[in-house]
Amino acid sequence: MTGRDAPRGDARTDGQTAPGDRPVLVVGGTGDLGGRVVDQLLARGKRVRALVRPGSDATRLERLGVEVVRGDMLAPESLDPAMHGVSAVVSSAIGYSKRKKGDSLRTDFEGNRNLVEAARRQTVPRFVLLSILCCDLARQVPHFWAKKEAEDLLEQRGVPFVAIRPGAFLGGHSGGFMSRGVRRGRVFRMMPPGVRITFIHPDEVARALVAATEESVALNQRLDLGSDRPLSTEELAQMLTAVLGRTVEPQGSGTLRFLHFLARFNKSMRDYSAMFDFFATGKYIADTTLQAKLFGPVPKVEDAARKMVQEAGLG
Repeated sequence: MTGRDAPRGDARTDGQTAPGDRPVLVVGGTGDLGGRVVDQLLARGKRVRALVRPGSDATRLERLGVEVVRGDMLAPESLDPAMHGVSAVVSSAIGYSKRKKGDSLRTDFEGNRNLVEAARRQTVPRFVLLSILCCDLARQVPHFWAKKEAEDLLEQRGVPFVAIRPGAFLGGHSGGFMSRGVRRGRVFRMMPPGVRITFIHPDEVARALVAATEESVALNQRLDLGSDRPLSTEELAQMLTAVLGRTVEPQGSGTLRFLHFLARFNKSMRDYSAMFDFFATGKYIADTTLQAKLFGPVPKVEDAARKMVQEAGLG
């Protein structure tokens, strides 16, 4: 069931595929968050198809029995076959981080547009988008605004959608820089002293993305996702000190000043610099009211911290 160029549904006597038999397409399934989405879909007994770029390693997905379709968000002709006959699309893909060759903000802007247009052409029943908390308030942050544009395009093109807007990841590969600092007894500072932002563990994000493929009330909604309360860097350091049983201290404010200095000369740092400027406004805080209604009790931020410590082997 792997590596097929033209995916098809299961054969049936009436020539049709029942809705429950259709796969869920995961875009970004070779990434950390996408892998968690795949695992949770499979745990629910879902058929899973993954759009994987040519040259990317899909070994893990193939071992799990995932149907791998080769394609690229920047190659529109490759997207229709991947989306044909699916029950939903879950896109966890990002480009701005540049962790892999070929990733860039072009993926976030143009790639997302290509995905939306393909979903419209294939009449995809539901498109679940990994968006970003407060993306509509942060035009100055390119990768935030790319998500806002994708949300708007889904609505404009009439594609049934759910936009999941999580806060900052505490744990997983995206939180690796923080784990490395904690190993040295420091918490990386993303905002000025006293300013709070929303954190969440990627497992909770994956759970919400998967639940959103079926939750009827979530349809055509933009949903904030976070833990039970926001934290300042100082509060996060105190929490990690309690979890680890050894002192963890926040980095000084000079860290942010240095990053802003680097952004003058390093184009790739400008996006991050703009993001930290937005964090400093104090607006990056989730309203978890609808999250609690649709997905159950809002997770405690202490649990996210414990998971991060366990994943990083710090405990």
